[in-house]
Amino acid sequence: MIFGLKKTQLPNADEALPGRATRPYSVPATHAVLGTPIEGPVPDGFEVAVFGLGCFWGEEKMFWELPGVYSTSVGYAGGVTPNPTYEETCSGRTGHAEVVRVVFDPSKIGYDDLLKVFWEAHNPTQGMRQGNDIGSQYRSILLTVSPEQQEKAEKSRAAYQQAMTAKGYGEITTSIVPLDEYYFAEEYHQQYLHKNPYGYCPIHATGVSFPG
Repeated sequence: MIFGLKKTQLPNADEALPGRATRPYSVPATHAVLGTPIEGPVPDGFEVAVFGLGCFWGEEKMFWELPGVYSTSVGYAGGVTPNPTYEETCSGRTGHAEVVRVVFDPSKIGYDDLLKVFWEAHNPTQGMRQGNDIGSQYRSILLTVSPEQQEKAEKSRAAYQQAMTAKGYGEITTSIVPLDEYYFAEEYHQQYLHKNPYGYCPIHATGVSFPG
């Protein structure tokens, strides 16, 4: 508990850290694996999706290995504090989750395909945690960039809830909200498991397949 606020409790604007007007660190220009721009621009006809499903190191690797994914990055989203640092996000006082930003070619892989990977790669019933990783930054969250994504995400949650219930799991706690702001994480977090192949970042998949 920090200043009376539990790490599993989302802060309101008065409780959140103030942050800053600009990013206090640099981000690599190109993806260490794919060789594509990390910050942009996004190629014409390509789309962006943002997912939070626990520790972002392993999740990013999972997405960059998918055919049709142009670029990935890790960052912070879904909270209050502008331009947070990793340490601030881990304190629980920014409200942000660790997330992966995926730039993809919809002619090769669709948002529905990415949603299937998202649901099957973690346990979406655990609230403010994934396994032994406890805190609001590890919560399951889908941040949508369009009304179409919002609709597809909500339909996929309902479908996966049926599959989870059939396997004896409880209610899905994944929040689905429009993306307000995405903040790129520090340079050393980008493609972390490529730079540190023996690094540790567990994936807590339930083994429940997405229907269809």
